[in-house]
Amino acid sequence: MRLLEKTGEGILRALDGAGETLLLLFRGLGWGRTAWRYRRLVVAQMLFCGVESLSVVAVVAFAAGMIVSLQTGTALADFQLQDTIGSIVAVSVCREMGPVFAAIIVAARVGSAMAAQLGTMKVSEEVDALEAMSINPVRYLVMPRVIGLVLMMPVLAMFSDVLGIAGGAMVGRLQIGVPYTVFFDKALDSLEMKDIGVGILKTTVFGMIIAAVACRQGLGAVSGALGVGKATTKTVVISLMFVLIFNYFISAIFY
Repeated sequence: MRLLEKTGEGILRALDGAGETLLLLFRGLGWGRTAWRYRRLVVAQMLFCGVESLSVVAVVAFAAGMIVSLQTGTALADFQLQDTIGSIVAVSVCREMGPVFAAIIVAARVGSAMAAQLGTMKVSEEVDALEAMSINPVRYLVMPRVIGLVLMMPVLAMFSDVLGIAGGAMVGRLQIGVPYTVFFDKALDSLEMKDIGVGILKTTVFGMIIAAVACRQGLGAVSGALGVGKATTKTVVISLMFVLIFNYFISAIFY
């Protein structure tokens, strides 16, 4: 009986947290109409979320493309089909690996930082001070982060796609022996606008998820530094979990 009560309490807490996160996301997006007035805050978040994440995304995407090309190329070479690795690398990177890897990096780097920043402001009563000055915390703190991340996630994903394909082409040429012209011809023949469009849609949804979870956990932090640490950890775990879940459902809908 005790176990059943704890299970029920856990489910109710999870549903309550999901509802608060979704409501916070809608409120943040709703204040997007005032984004121009807060353009400096939005641009600062775009720089932090996007520009400062480019180097990490570049390394991970390039390495991922190299790995896919190497593994598929060596397997296909046994059947004299190594020339098709351009198609495999391009499709897998644009449909799945580019958006997901970009989201994982952003969740770990940006989401945790957002939660830590807002959590520190919450426990140090800076959020209460904003409310005392009649400044809406959602409009001032949440909206710039949501808008900035939603705008930059597709850019990071496309950047990741390009570098992933480039990494695959390099390995295909140097280790598998597939000429660059053959690789890119196969890649362009197999890629469709749908693949790129679905990737952009995925990253937009991922950006909303990461920003909403980070803001919800940060603004809900309690108990000083310990609460901030818990909020940061929860942000990364919950964000990654929902990124993978929504990635599956979006892929299932379109493919």
